[in-house]
Amino acid sequence: MTIFALSTGPGISGVAIIRISGEGSSKVVESLTGKKVPRPRVATLRKIRKINTSELIDEGIILWFPGPESYTGEDMAEIQVHGSKAVVDALHFSISQIENCRLAEPGEFTKLAFQNGKINLLKAESIADLISSETEIQRQQAIKIMNGKAADQFNFLREKLLKILSHVEAKIDFPDEDLPNNIMDEIKNDSNEVIKKIEKILNDQKVGERIREGFKIAILGPTNAGKSSLINYLSNRDVAIVSEIAGTTRDVIETHLSIDGYPVIISDTAGIRESKDEIEKKGIKLSLNRAEEADLKLVVVEAKSPDFTDVLKGLLDENAILVINKSDLLEKEIDLEIKNINHVLISIKDNKNIDELISKIKNNLKNKFITSDDILITRERHRQHLEQCLDHLNNFNQKNEIEDFDKAAEDLRLATRHLGMIVGKVDVEEILGSIFNDFCIGK
Repeated sequence: MTIFALSTGPGISGVAIIRISGEGSSKVVESLTGKKVPRPRVATLRKIRKINTSELIDEGIILWFPGPESYTGEDMAEIQVHGSKAVVDALHFSISQIENCRLAEPGEFTKLAFQNGKINLLKAESIADLISSETEIQRQQAIKIMNGKAADQFNFLREKLLKILSHVEAKIDFPDEDLPNNIMDEIKNDSNEVIKKIEKILNDQKVGERIREGFKIAILGPTNAGKSSLINYLSNRDVAIVSEIAGTTRDVIETHLSIDGYPVIISDTAGIRESKDEIEKKGIKLSLNRAEEADLKLVVVEAKSPDFTDVLKGLLDENAILVINKSDLLEKEIDLEIKNINHVLISIKDNKNIDELISKIKNNLKNKFITSDDILITRERHRQHLEQCLDHLNNFNQKNEIEDFDKAAEDLRLATRHLGMIVGKVDVEEILGSIFNDFCIGK
């Protein structure tokens, strides 16, 4: 089957690129141009015509990439035409008329590249992250993963586990062979070394996920405290409805921002108060759930009559900033109890002290986004596999200590498999190869 799709963004543009991949790619190019495919990787100007009618669609550039030296590993072509919807639609329709050609599914070209061994799973994910990156720090992280440092590290750890497993398998399957005397010490030392490295990777404060997904800030507080006004101010647009009627916001409203180059997701939540309204109660529950998930909480209260319920007091932890709004209505000093809490006294109406609040938010961001070359985890999937790998390695060490080698080997196999699943590589046959390479069995 040959697939095709528009690879550039939809809409009017100077140039549109239609990508084609599969064994019928050469047939597509020849059918559209009436000529043989051009020389590999040489931009060639051709007239592009409709199938059967020979009506001119456009004049554009053809690039030919014979497999396996292509992005997908298959025969592949790219057609560059003028970027109008009419041209792209006519070209798509013509290609669809060719036998065994269909429109590609989302991400299918990159999926083919992975399946054909052109890229590993981490690189495939980083390509998606690079395309969707909105801030400089997100772009930098995607490029780091694309360059293969994370994959190299995970493959290195996986190969170490395969080496250990080959020793354990050899001890089980060939007990009469003369294995090295220090083999048990080597197994123990190597497994402990891998455990320490995985623990170090996991101890990253989830910076990689924060960079990729965005730093989560939840705006919380009682009704009519100015939460919606604050998100509108920070976003520089009307994200949420602002009204003097209490309980206007009933659902969580999100907006994506870049603050000093850091990706941020700010959520405006329903006002927290006692309510008999079922819909509002559900909104309040969502607010509290969002507070638990947030990296930073902005707890907004009114300066004149701060409504400090037990629920709000519980939100004021080390990852919270108390925002006292409507200072323009304040007739006296705020309570001493409130002064001792990490807070900012602002007035959104008078644009007072909001710079101080933004400065506090930026400092919090910088502390959470301390980047390091050791940050290797960018998705929850990676973290889960590493955690399960660590569990199996700890189980392996316990069973190995009591010389229950059969069960220990199974835990080691599972640990190896979880590391392999991060990069999309699972091959138990490598174990056998390692045995033959390291031991002169059957000599």
